[in-house]
Amino acid sequence: MTDDPLAASIDALRSGQLPADQLVARWRAAAAGWPGLPPRYAAVLEHLLAPLEASALFTEESCSFSRSDLADSLAQWLQHARAVAPGR
Repeated sequence: MTDDPLAASIDALRSGQLPADQLVARWRAAAAGWPGLPPRYAAVLEHLLAPLEASALFTEESCSFSRSDLADSLAQWLQHARAVAPGR
């Protein structure tokens, strides 16, 4: 477990301890208050969060996307975002 709230939320999603809709709300709030985050990063994040938010309606993996893959993509996004705007 990590003391990084965004990374911890990915771990919690993967383990089933955090519902997708709560993760989405946390990440949107974090991105909105992230100093220096380029606009394209916010757009990519929204592209990742939208299907995750939709997946909250389903209890199993969808044939069009995987929660696990989306969690991996969020982790990658977080790494890149911190490199360009280390304010969070």
